[in-house]
Amino acid sequence: MGVILLLFLAGLETDVEEFKSVGVPAFLIASGGVVVPFMMGYYISKWFGYGRTEALFLGSVLTATSVGLTASILMEMKKLRTKEGTAILAGAVVDDVLGIIVLTALIAMHRKGHVYIEDLGILIGEIAVFFIVSWLVGRPVVKELLLLSERIDLPETLTAFALAVTLIFAYIAEQFKIAGITGAYLAGVLIAQTDEAKRITDRMITISYSLFVPVFLVGIGIKTDVEILLHTGMFAILYSIIAIIGKIAGCGVGALIARFKPKEALRVGVGMIPRMEVALIMANVALTEGIFDKGIFSIPVTMVILTTFVTPPLLKWVFSRD
Repeated sequence: MGVILLLFLAGLETDVEEFKSVGVPAFLIASGGVVVPFMMGYYISKWFGYGRTEALFLGSVLTATSVGLTASILMEMKKLRTKEGTAILAGAVVDDVLGIIVLTALIAMHRKGHVYIEDLGILIGEIAVFFIVSWLVGRPVVKELLLLSERIDLPETLTAFALAVTLIFAYIAEQFKIAGITGAYLAGVLIAQTDEAKRITDRMITISYSLFVPVFLVGIGIKTDVEILLHTGMFAILYSIIAIIGKIAGCGVGALIARFKPKEALRVGVGMIPRMEVALIMANVALTEGIFDKGIFSIPVTMVILTTFVTPPLLKWVFSRD
């Protein structure tokens, strides 16, 4: 439930109009920030002896970006509305969508019993069909359901209906052999288009962060085996370094192609370093699917902690170099 609600909230915060308007620069930044870390994570994992499926999922975890930390630092520095700050926020929106598509494709391939790269196009097509049909059919249906809930004279019917829609979409996604979190994310995007989005967001934040999300994060800590991590410490540190370099290089190159100056491209790359919720969700899904054991699971957790510590001083340094 914690994972489902986190992705639902991510969907609620996705501004479709902004997504359309960010255009080529955000797509280039996000694409570089997905492809480069994914490839680096995959090949370094293979080099350390991990299997193909494990390496693919270790690579996919590195595609995630948690822009919340960056946004708070930039806000404190009064740099959030700069060219780089806007690019980071817009790129993070696209990055989340691409990361979820990558995770969904990998889960679908794993459940089918093989992970052949040549099947990726077909799977992405299936995911696209799911999104398009859900958007075309689900948007009017969700709107009508929320209007119906307003006619029921009981406490919090709107919140209850929104939660029901989320769980239904997650269930349908699972039936399509797509991750339930993808359905929850889509439910959030659909509800974000309605007039009731603000009220639902406020209520769902209260429900999520008062119980389900803390339980999820505590569960992450419980599943993290520190003793096993001591034996994989070298790889965990290298994996974290790859996570940092991959985002700086991938997003930076994307920004350069989008005609940012080198200094601006470096700032964008550093701003995209942090991983938190989505990376932990990806790792948790891999653990639940039986792809990661507790030892491997501890590696992304270490990466999340290290990237969280490294980002603030790096960000302040690159923005102070005028």
